[in-house]
Amino acid sequence: MNAARSRTRVALVGSVAAGSVLLLSGTAFAHVTVQPEGAAAKGGYAVVDFKVPNERDNAKTVKVEVNLPTDHPLASVMPQPVPGWNVEVTKSKLDKPLTVHGKQINEAVTKVTWSGGSIEAGQFQKFPLSIGSLPTDTDQLVFKALQTYDNNEVVRWIQEPQSGAAEPANPAPTLKLTAAAAGHGGTAPAADKDAAAAKPEASSSSNTDTTARVLGGVGIAVGIAGVAFGVFAGRRRTA
Repeated sequence: MNAARSRTRVALVGSVAAGSVLLLSGTAFAHVTVQPEGAAAKGGYAVVDFKVPNERDNAKTVKVEVNLPTDHPLASVMPQPVPGWNVEVTKSKLDKPLTVHGKQINEAVTKVTWSGGSIEAGQFQKFPLSIGSLPTDTDQLVFKALQTYDNNEVVRWIQEPQSGAAEPANPAPTLKLTAAAAGHGGTAPAADKDAAAAKPEASSSSNTDTTARVLGGVGIAVGIAGVAFGVFAGRRRTA
């Protein structure tokens, strides 16, 4: 009886915990967000996904506009085709030209707009962009986004997060940047290389030790079986 009660309590606690996780994840998922595919290192290039959920039960999302930061303009912005959607890239003249690989750039992409498709209720869509080079003098990039529904409602995801403050009601998608990779090619530090090189050797040594133990155990078992067989055979001859 006690065991049955314990299993029931564990199941109940697990159900409550799972429900809480789903509730929290649903709340976080409701916002338009941006996430890198891999690393978004300062000074490098990255592919980022703008994840747009449909928050309405009675309307479809039919247009998404993402405004790129003008305080840290990006010299290269390339959208990946999204089936069923048209994409428009808007460029603007820069107040302060950029110098990339020795070449001066006077304009940069300031907005990317997707339209012509639809996101149904209870669904989401990813809109990928390849961007770079990422700035080295900031820890994050803020992309203000507008989400338009087929009933003409526009949700403005433009509120910038403030350090130490609660998350705003309509937060702007924010991309966190990681430390710049060593070298222009993104080479890992020497210490990391040594650690990575040592891992296969350690794994090989561990596998060899395990194999030796298994073979040793098998040998002992075979030896014991042989001795037992010899004793049994001797008894039969004596009889």
